[in-house]
Amino acid sequence: MNRKLKTANRLKFGIAAAFMIFGSSSAFAQQQISLQEAIKQALQNKAEAKKADLQVKKAEYKIAEARAGALPQISATAGLTYNPIIQESLLEFGGERIKAQLGQPWASQAVVTLNQAIFDQRVFTGLKAAKSTREFYVLNAQLSNEQIIENVATAYYQVFVQEENLKTLNVSYANTEKVRNVIKSLVDNGLAKGIDLDRTNVQLTNISASRQQLVNAVELSKNSLKFYMGIPIDKPIELEEKSIEPRPELIAGNVNLDDRTEIKVLNKNKELLQYNLKATEAYLYPTVGLTANYGWAGMGKKFPLTNGLNNGVLWSDYSAVGLNINIPIFTGGATKSKIQQAEIDILDLEQDIQSTQLSLSLDYKNSIANMENSIINIESMKNNVSLAEKVQKDTQANYQYGLATLTEVLDSENALTDAKQNYTTALLDYKQAEIKLIKAKGELNTLQNP
Repeated sequence: MNRKLKTANRLKFGIAAAFMIFGSSSAFAQQQISLQEAIKQALQNKAEAKKADLQVKKAEYKIAEARAGALPQISATAGLTYNPIIQESLLEFGGERIKAQLGQPWASQAVVTLNQAIFDQRVFTGLKAAKSTREFYVLNAQLSNEQIIENVATAYYQVFVQEENLKTLNVSYANTEKVRNVIKSLVDNGLAKGIDLDRTNVQLTNISASRQQLVNAVELSKNSLKFYMGIPIDKPIELEEKSIEPRPELIAGNVNLDDRTEIKVLNKNKELLQYNLKATEAYLYPTVGLTANYGWAGMGKKFPLTNGLNNGVLWSDYSAVGLNINIPIFTGGATKSKIQQAEIDILDLEQDIQSTQLSLSLDYKNSIANMENSIINIESMKNNVSLAEKVQKDTQANYQYGLATLTEVLDSENALTDAKQNYTTALLDYKQAEIKLIKAKGELNTLQNP
């Protein structure tokens, strides 16, 4: 009997030792992706970033288009006309009336015309507005990049946490599997009850099911990250091995909401609306333009392009230079109504700016509170892991000496697994809060730097 008890104790000690062996295996990663590399690829590949860059280029062409309005406009026209029937006119000479045809069957002309705006307030305002449009699209591209960075960082740490949870379950599965094998040996030798083996197999099945769910979750999270990075979904990636360390120093300091890209975009949009107001007011101003033309015309009874004066076709050149002044006097109130509409657009946008400032201020205050709570929660979960590890070791020791049941041992293993997963979840909550705070401070671009 004592011999059996000693054998059982040795086997229990082997079970306890099996619980204390932790290890994890990972497949060889051909390419490890850091957060900075993920952001870099996203900014290079994502359609939103590319479209934002195209808008900036488009703004350059708008500037060129607006500048063209202040430059000379030169055009050339040419025409050939055949008049099968020439209208007759009634002329009076010395009291006599004479019917005469004024015109020739054939007429041809080629004219070069030049128009130059000397004073047009709309042209000058349009040029300034075009430059501001470019600045608007540059800011809008920056805002798009910040949104991409936020999405990539959030997706990146989602994958990181899911993989950490998977590692925890892999360790728990390996430990439980070792215990199951030891208990099976005990049952085969008549030194343990079959129910203990059944309980261990149930535990192993539950862990396996949870592990498979996490495997799927990791795959889905990686697919989301690949999407935000703008790379093929079937391309394998592995995250860079790196730990998460809280940064409480981010909470310190003040923030100037006017530096947020969202506010800059709205302010630039307001500037564009002000230019639109000036352009509308310009309809009240006179415009002055210079026009000049030079032409060469031929007309006669025969086809003019192949005949000259000897064949009854007269060719001659002509030219004119003029100054056009257009002074608006009365438009029925249409211009005034357009001006009032433009003013309302500005007032409406000012309300959006105030609302956005309040919203950003709220986000900043909430992000600080979430950051503080996340740091406290991380410390609490970290202490809980240490406590769960101590309980597990004590339970294993008690089981070794027959002072604890197998159920208590398995429960302590479950508690440790839950504690580690809760700690990992707390890390994810912290990183999400950190990203929100960095965004609230207008410093998302710092995530691009290692």
